[in-house]
Formats: sequence, C-alpha cells, structure tokens
Amino acid sequence: MKRALITGGSGAIGAAICRQLAQDGFAVIVHANRNLDAAESLATSLSAEGYAAEAIQFDVSDASATQAALDKLLQAGPIQVVVNNAGIHDDAVFPGMSAEQWHRVIDVSLHGFFNVTQPLSMPMIRTRWGRIITISSIAAITGNRGQVNYAAAKGALHSATKSLALELASRGITVNAVAPGIITSEMTKDVFDADAIKQLVPMKRAGKPEEVAALVGFLASDAAAYITGQVISINGGMI
Repeated sequence: MKRALITGGSGAIGAAICRQLAQDGFAVIVHANRNLDAAESLATSLSAEGYAAEAIQFDVSDASATQAALDKLLQAGPIQVVVNNAGIHDDAVFPGMSAEQWHRVIDVSLHGFFNVTQPLSMPMIRTRWGRIITISSIAAITGNRGQVNYAAAKGALHSATKSLALELASRGITVNAVAPGIITSEMTKDVFDADAIKQLVPMKRAGKPEEVAALVGFLASDAAAYITGQVISINGGMI
C-alpha cells in the first residue's frame, strides 16, 4: 500500500484530501502543527472506517524538527505521495506589513515545501513512482490586495513545481500545483460574505473542500501519470 503524507491535514481542505486519498487506497499520514487533536481525531475516524491512517505533529518551517519526524516515518518505507497543503496567511497592506508577517508566511509555505519534500524525494525516486502535489492559491495567479507575502510564497511554489517536474519526470514522479479560489473553510469564512462571493465567482458560490480533494485524488492516481509541471486552478470561473 502506497503511503501519502498530507501536511496541514487537520484543516478543512487538508482533511478532505486525507479522506479522499484514504478512500483511494492510500495509507494516509495526517499532519498537524498546532491542531494535533483534530489530526488524531481524523486518523481515528478513518481507521474506524477500515482505512489506514495515522497522525503526526511537527512544524514544517522548522527544518530539524521536520527532518526528525520524516526520518521516523521513513523507517516504515518510502512515502510516495506528498501533498504540501500546510500554509498560513497574515494579511496586511505592504507598506504596513511587518518583517515578521513576511517571513512567517514565507517560512511555512515556501520553506515548508522544501523541508518536507526534499528529504522524501530520494526515497521516492528509488521506487520509480511518486506524486508531489502542492496546494497553492488563486492569489498567486491574480495577486490580491493585502497578501503580498502570501501571493509571493504561493507564486514561488508555482515556479518550484515546474522546475521540480522537469527534474523528476523521467523517474515516474509527477509534480503539480492546485490553485483554489474561494473555498469554504475556517480561513475564508470571515473574509467573504455571500454577496461578495456572488460578485466574485461566476458560479455564485464558494467551492467545497471535497471538490479540491477530488482534483488532488485524480492527480495522485495512475490516470494522471502524464500530467506534470502544471498549475491547475479550481475557482468556479473566477479566471
């Protein structure tokens, strides 16, 4: 059974991805940083339903802690699906943005991508099969006021995705990014009201975490073996 690590697996989108991949036959590793209880609850629920699941806690922005956690996981064998979903936003207009706001968002999204993906890449290469999927944002494509830090981090991940895809294509490993628009979650519930969503989204509704998860599930499948180096938007027609 192939193993899948989903960072930020305790959040709405992450949890939906964990459930999708578990249903697709992967042994899922539900990652959390601060919300370990939610990750453990999800893993317990999935296990009770007959799926293979476990929870793990570490800060993706802490390189040494991440390495230690991954080394322990790798003792049980390679991880062949990595979903880089961990991310935060700390919004402010750029003239008023603090250095701490800038660095923290970059650290989690961009440095976290490196800290998680790089140590898992060589074990994955040895299996000649793998899926690296990074959850980005529409903000990386269109920009967004008050999110220069967030857009910069996610935009850098698009470039990293395309470059890493070229390096790993001959090894049977695909590398793609998924860029959601407005998706129902704790992160967006206080940002967009119903009227704003109707104005911004041609489909007149927010997306569901399960819809993002379905796309991730497809990209992780054998059916998507010829799709790599792509940034795939899921946003109800916003762009």
